[in-house]
Amino acid sequence: MDQAEGGDVVIMTGAREDRIRALIKLNNFIDTYLFVGRMVDPKVLSHMAATKEATEDYANLQARYSDLEVTVTLIFVVIGLILLMAAIWCGLILAREIVKPISGLISTADRVRAGDLTARVPEQKTLEEFDYLANAFNRMTKQIQEQQNELIEANRQLDHRRRLIESVLTGVSSGVVGIDAKNIINLANSSAGELLGYKKKELAGTSIGEVMPEIVDLLEQAHKRPTKTTQAELPFVQKDGTKRIFHVRIVIEMIGDQDIGAILTFDDITELQSAQRKAAWSDVARRIAHEIKNPLTPIHLSAERLKRKYLKQITEDSDTFSQYTDTIIRNVEDIGRMVNEFSSFARMPEPVMKEGNLVRDVEETLFLHRQAHTGINFNFINKGKKGFDTLYDVQQMRQALNNLVQNAVDSIEGKEEKTLSRIDILMGLYGQDEIFIAVTDSGLGLPKNENPNRLTEPYVTHKPKGTGLGLAIVKKIMEDHDGSVLLGAPEWLQSMDGWESLGGASVVLLVPLRTRNEKTVAAA
Repeated sequence: MDQAEGGDVVIMTGAREDRIRALIKLNNFIDTYLFVGRMVDPKVLSHMAATKEATEDYANLQARYSDLEVTVTLIFVVIGLILLMAAIWCGLILAREIVKPISGLISTADRVRAGDLTARVPEQKTLEEFDYLANAFNRMTKQIQEQQNELIEANRQLDHRRRLIESVLTGVSSGVVGIDAKNIINLANSSAGELLGYKKKELAGTSIGEVMPEIVDLLEQAHKRPTKTTQAELPFVQKDGTKRIFHVRIVIEMIGDQDIGAILTFDDITELQSAQRKAAWSDVARRIAHEIKNPLTPIHLSAERLKRKYLKQITEDSDTFSQYTDTIIRNVEDIGRMVNEFSSFARMPEPVMKEGNLVRDVEETLFLHRQAHTGINFNFINKGKKGFDTLYDVQQMRQALNNLVQNAVDSIEGKEEKTLSRIDILMGLYGQDEIFIAVTDSGLGLPKNENPNRLTEPYVTHKPKGTGLGLAIVKKIMEDHDGSVLLGAPEWLQSMDGWESLGGASVVLLVPLRTRNEKTVAAA
């Protein structure tokens, strides 16, 4: 009633909701209300019941929505994890299928890098692309192995040829040097190193201009005419200052029209030229001695006879007559001495090797010179054995010593300031198988600006009355004794106790020390 009083339409239902009633105030009537009621249709009631049930179900579902939402979410998470694990498992399987052939390829590549060209990638029926890659890799390694075998075989043949060439070059006395287009040495045999004064390994990679500057001009000429062999005789100065003469031949290497280098061959012809000159001078000396010796005796006898027969008969200026005849006799004797030297040089006999006491012969030679030259102090120093018994020709060895001592005497007498007149003879062992005899004087010394080796050649002299045969005879004697002559004082001599520089020249004789057991071999 209160609600209706307020103007609302009040709807009321029964307890069983099978009827419906309505109450409304009638405004046109005072305190009058309209109350209407009727029974509800069963269909409506059934619809209402269904609707109510649906509403209740919806309310229940609405109450259970959050739980259902969590459940669905958990279901989606589980399904997602299952799918992720499946994807990872499939990825691992696929990765294993990919990594396995790659690992095999890497392992095989490492074996190939280590030098095992027989390594092959195992064939696996996996992905088609990897099968193609494995087959290509195996073909590559097979081809590399075949090429390596070919290279090894070719290298073996080249090495065999190289050894053969080196064996041939080692046995060749001539120096052989190969150079490239830039004149850099890439090949040299042992003889080349010995002739040039270098070790064989030192020559490789060195410019030929540094080793033999004298050959640069000849190389330029050879490159201008590559089809011809260029040859010449060139002087060569070794590291120790020794001057040698080389006969050089140059052949240019050509590949087609390209100049790729040159082959140099050279021989030391210094001794050959010296021997040729000696042979020529020997022939000249023999002819001169033959032509001059015949008239010398009559001239000498005639001058003496004139002096004896007519000196007493000449009353005017007899001293001049005597001086003239003495001059003739003295010059004839000088010419005779020179002729004898010519004859000695031209007909040097073969040495007769006998066992003797070399110290005793040196002392006897010095004794004679001490008696002849009393103004000179002769010192003999023996640094070795007492006698140095060895095999030598006594007469020739004394001749060699006489020539050296006489040269020292002449050098001292030719010096204007004779503040010191002294000759030292030092004797001892050089190494284990050679005897050295060093003659040192206080004279003028060796000629300056003159190659010492040239002083031993015939007819090379710097003395006013010298024949130039003294040192040549000494060298010939020493060569016949398998020895040698050294002009000047080598370092080993200067460092030896007992040697002293006297300001003059030093000449060293090296004589082989032969024992009794070597007598038969030496004689042969």
